[in-house]
Amino acid sequence: MADKRDYYDVLGVSKSATDAEIKSAFRKKAKEFHPDLNKDNPDAAEKFKEAQEAYSVLSDENKRKMYDQYGHAGVGAGGAGGAGFGGFSDFSGSGFDFGDIFESIFGGAGGTGFGGFSDFGGRRSSGARASRGSDILMRMDLSFEEAVYGCEKKFDIDVVEDCDECHGHGGFDREECSTCHGRGTITSQQQTILGAFMSTTTCPDCHGNGHTYKRKCSECGGKGKVKVNKKLTINISEGINTGDRQRVSGKGNPGTNGGSNGDLYIEFVVAEHDYFVREDDDIYLEVPITLTEAILGCKKEIPTLYGNVKLNIAAGTNSGDRERIRGKGVNNKYRRHKGDMYVVFKVYTPKKLSREQKSLIEKLNKTDLSSDEIKKFDKFTKKNA
Repeated sequence: MADKRDYYDVLGVSKSATDAEIKSAFRKKAKEFHPDLNKDNPDAAEKFKEAQEAYSVLSDENKRKMYDQYGHAGVGAGGAGGAGFGGFSDFSGSGFDFGDIFESIFGGAGGTGFGGFSDFGGRRSSGARASRGSDILMRMDLSFEEAVYGCEKKFDIDVVEDCDECHGHGGFDREECSTCHGRGTITSQQQTILGAFMSTTTCPDCHGNGHTYKRKCSECGGKGKVKVNKKLTINISEGINTGDRQRVSGKGNPGTNGGSNGDLYIEFVVAEHDYFVREDDDIYLEVPITLTEAILGCKKEIPTLYGNVKLNIAAGTNSGDRERIRGKGVNNKYRRHKGDMYVVFKVYTPKKLSREQKSLIEKLNKTDLSSDEIKKFDKFTKKNA
């Protein structure tokens, strides 16, 4: 017993280490020295055995007290596993669970190598678990008006549902699986230099369900699911915009082992309008006005999303000037927000004039129509000459 190393030194922790620190230290040592992960290291198996022996003592409150008081003599010549270290099954009644640690290293039941460590604490694998199906994303085109005002859309889609013939079971006359005897898993034993190791995997015949059927359903081929084309109807709320999504519950891909279907997500693509330009929930409208309307001002009928309104255009309006009309933007019920409308004026200069119009313009040109901005620019031009 004199040649045995101190258990605290083996795990690299202090004598005041907490249970969590001891467990974490052993997990690191297990990864570092496990024979399956270190086949090129001839000392790995012995160091792994040493680390496990240390952990089996220090993780047990009573054994740790005995060890702290009497050393190795207080916990017996062979440590927690006995002198033979015959296999992990020897630890199943020791009050600590190696399975929890090895699952984090090898990926739990069904993993490679030592995937069945959950059996060492007396626990059994639950077999194949129910798994929810994945979601589906599809895109839907909307006109500008459909997105702004909301609408009802009907469309065809292929969905996977329970088979009506077998009610989703995949067969008839259910019976216990003869391979795994209803457990859903099979356990095999492997001999290694450390002793006998048990490995648990999903039953290949019942796929973890624990049962089979005497007669396979011909309608679904034993899958329990069939693909059907369905016409769906959805209500699209006011204010939907490009990139927004709507969820249709349960119309995604099918789950496995009794798991629920995923969901269908519809992503919208909204077409542009000939005149209205949308930015978030605000609407911009470019309104053309004549030269005289810009100079003298006027009243003009302006189209909005909710009908026409009369707008007073101020005298001296320039191209690019804009006026806000509150509350005439998109009524976005999707985000509970209502935008505004912005009228952007564009002054159009006529390219063709009648003789009378040209005469009037020439008379007007003889008057001083210069603005302060024009006068400032003229001064800059003369100074720059």
